[in-house]
Amino acid sequence: MSRLSRRSFLSIALSSTSLLAFPAVASGLSKQDVPFSHAEIIARARALAAHPYTPRPSVPDDWLQQSYDDYKARWFNTRDALWSNTNRSYNIDYFLPGLYFPRAVQVHSVTEGQVEHQPFDITLFEASDRAPALSTEGHLGYSGIRLRTEFNAPNKKNEFCVFQGASYFRAIGADHAYGLSARGLALKTGDAEGEEFPEFTDFWLEAPAPGQLNMIVHALMDSPSVSGAYRFNIVPGTNCVMDVEATLFARTELPHVGLGPLTSMFLFDETNRHRFDDFRPAVHDSEGLLVKNGNGEVLWRPLANPKHLQISSFVDENPQGFGLMQRARKLSDFADLEANYHRRPSLWVEPIGDWGKGAVTLVEIPADKEIYDNIVAYWRPREPYAAGSEITLSYRLNWGEEPEMSLPRVLNTASGEKIFGDPGRLMVIDFEAHPLFAGFVDGEDGEDLLDIHVSSPHVETSEGVLQRNPETDGLRLAFSFDPGERSHVELRAQLRKDGAPASEVWLYRWTA
Repeated sequence: MSRLSRRSFLSIALSSTSLLAFPAVASGLSKQDVPFSHAEIIARARALAAHPYTPRPSVPDDWLQQSYDDYKARWFNTRDALWSNTNRSYNIDYFLPGLYFPRAVQVHSVTEGQVEHQPFDITLFEASDRAPALSTEGHLGYSGIRLRTEFNAPNKKNEFCVFQGASYFRAIGADHAYGLSARGLALKTGDAEGEEFPEFTDFWLEAPAPGQLNMIVHALMDSPSVSGAYRFNIVPGTNCVMDVEATLFARTELPHVGLGPLTSMFLFDETNRHRFDDFRPAVHDSEGLLVKNGNGEVLWRPLANPKHLQISSFVDENPQGFGLMQRARKLSDFADLEANYHRRPSLWVEPIGDWGKGAVTLVEIPADKEIYDNIVAYWRPREPYAAGSEITLSYRLNWGEEPEMSLPRVLNTASGEKIFGDPGRLMVIDFEAHPLFAGFVDGEDGEDLLDIHVSSPHVETSEGVLQRNPETDGLRLAFSFDPGERSHVELRAQLRKDGAPASEVWLYRWTA
């Protein structure tokens, strides 16, 4: 299924389960006597939070009543993109509202400090013969924007970043295909009373100079509980790097906030392959959560598609980074010639400054189809934010290949029932080849160079067995445990050498 279709399913869920509506947004910054600055967006967000939340009206009904085929019958003409007839280094495309995007956003360009509102114009879109006639009056605007520039092919501006739907946005590196998304903010994810989805309502796009490498995007965000001002400094390339600055204003107490939130999809891999009648060996946009905590310890938690909602918290103080990674990079890992899951980007969040005490939080939601984004990861501060508080934060997003760490990575996790001996389950972990493993020889004294640390707070585990994997030239660790009648078991494993880490820490939650 296409990426737009998958995001559309997500948008349906947002509009049907959330009480959100957009606030009314005028283009008041479009005419001014002083040059534009991000401080104005912050002031506007502060002013919004000082008043009760005002829902923003939807686009006309005929726009909302379109079928998926109706909506797809119109597409943006890139020849008419913002700055297409200039020598500026970026072009901006627009997306139509309606269908899964009930409330439009307003787009403004900023040239030499002066703001110009970009009004809705349906003539910028081409249409097929089956496109229905639509009204052009009412609360119209665009549903989002797409950024294009020269970054992976000469003399051609290719897309690499999209902002569309709630506060969602996504980007790719030069050799990647769209996969997971980021969000401006997550609120009450997984809570029983339902999640709240803040939404970007306005974008201000700073006109780039000819040859300029970066693109600056400002955004205004609003929701019943919080408003916010965002500044994105975006640099495409082998990896797409975004520096994000956010200033948030709490209308109400915020007991459950997700900072730097990421959203992805995990359906199955070797650990739960038996649950899906599918020709492919794996289906996922991301396969694991990577964390570098405040003490410098590197954690790897393989993702799961549980039968029941599960939430994991990795308590920390001032994390150095976290993200959702896609480590499987061969076509044969997925055998999917259309979805190209092996080309999906990893996304690493690097806090700038101290984020204090809290927890990297992982939410895993049951899913039976790959159209549903069922994985959420974010930083949750330990203390709630009080009503009326102002929160500032900065962080860097790195879309593409995962960051390099000094320790051997986990390449694969597999699990199955023990065939021989005592009852129980067998866990198999493959670590990549690494100089730290150079002295290891199966069954000889060389294996004493490495210590195996396997543990669980719930069950006894067997002593681990290490073997050289001739295909990867790395090491395979295998151990077993008997869950008995337990519904879940937490497991931890790491290799150590001379008392120091010789691998990242593998964490796993087995569920019955």
